[in-house]
Amino acid sequence: MDEREAFYQQASEHLRQQGPAWAAHIEAVGPCQHVPLPTRDPYQALVRAIAYQQLHAKAAEAILGRFLALFPGQAFPSPEQLLATTPEHLRACGFSGRKISTVQAVAQGRLDGLVPDHDEARLLEHEVLVERLTRLPGVGRWTVEMLLIYTLEQMDILPVDDFGVREGYRRLHGLEAQPTRKQLLELGAAWSPYRTVAAWYLWRVPARGI
Repeated sequence: MDEREAFYQQASEHLRQQGPAWAAHIEAVGPCQHVPLPTRDPYQALVRAIAYQQLHAKAAEAILGRFLALFPGQAFPSPEQLLATTPEHLRACGFSGRKISTVQAVAQGRLDGLVPDHDEARLLEHEVLVERLTRLPGVGRWTVEMLLIYTLEQMDILPVDDFGVREGYRRLHGLEAQPTRKQLLELGAAWSPYRTVAAWYLWRVPARGI
């Protein structure tokens, strides 16, 4: 068992202790399969996260596929290439006008040094990174939290504004309404230091038909 698997096992055991609903859900889903993608530059991760904002995964993946097809022979366009891409081409990929402005602001922010590289991002405190990146138009806390979870491999992040997390908790516990942001923050304190794993399991509640 490698270090990550051992951590996920510890996290699962901790979450099982949060009550019978958690225990049954974890038993049904099985071991955590969360896979961070630490090789992605924060600039790339932010552009990808913006594509996913308020969309189902399949729709966002289709947009990203068309976007990457504009740059054959490379894994991802540079900030300079993104800034040189016309709004018409980006709109044809499926980006809305607001998202076009946002991804180009991220590209400019990378060139200006506001969007850090991978090494600098790892040195920044979570809230410092959130405060810094949310200065960019169209970049909110959720977008930065996706960066923290997937690119920076942080294992104690609970995106309380995420619809899937809130809806997962509601269904898991048979509630009539989703918990508020404040309520979920308070509830999530008991899941620390494994809140990323908790979010991963909550994202998978709807797949069980609960």
